[in-house]
Amino acid sequence: MATFALIHGGGDVGWYWHLVERELGQRGHETVAPDLPCDDDSAGLGEYADTVVDAIGDRRDLVVVGQSYGGFTAPLVADRLAVDALVLVAGMIPAPGETPADWWDNTGYRQAVQEQARRDGGKTGSEDPFVVFYHDVPRALAEEALSKERSESDTAYHSPWPLDAWPVVQTRFVLCTEDRFFPADFMRRVVAERLGITPDEIAAGYCVALSRPRELADMLAGFATRR
Repeated sequence: MATFALIHGGGDVGWYWHLVERELGQRGHETVAPDLPCDDDSAGLGEYADTVVDAIGDRRDLVVVGQSYGGFTAPLVADRLAVDALVLVAGMIPAPGETPADWWDNTGYRQAVQEQARRDGGKTGSEDPFVVFYHDVPRALAEEALSKERSESDTAYHSPWPLDAWPVVQTRFVLCTEDRFFPADFMRRVVAERLGITPDEIAAGYCVALSRPRELADMLAGFATRR
């Protein structure tokens, strides 16, 4: 059995993963899902990674999973510890020396959102979180998720990603085909350019851990089995 270190996205909390944690636990796996110090102006990407490493402790058989902005932290953890697999879920894929603030322009994100918005009537990139983030999440659960949002400090956001290269570890990418924040075609291109792999796809929106926890847990457990 594996230990999954689950890393949330920007301005979020470890609670985001609670349904996936339950599913993985039912399959015999262990999980940790710490709250990153994202609202602490003294904390940068290194401190984000410290928080995850501390939560892992001496656990072994590790699979590190990063959601969205957690993609900047997950490989830092994988670089420090003996990790069996690294998984990004709708994740931002950093390049050496790149800040999260620069990622959007460097990847052509805004143009991709505009193009997809023209095709879907403005749903992609909508300012309504229930349209762009939570369109396939039960309303009550979406409202609970929104109530847990935190601020995101500029300190980490403007910190250069410190690694010289991607960690040498089996890497998988879970692409959400109904994502209205990171359009699917955009993410397929970025995954190919930056990781050189073909993503595993799931029919879900951006908040897949809330909308399809069982299906996502099945994928993650499968990655652990094949590690």
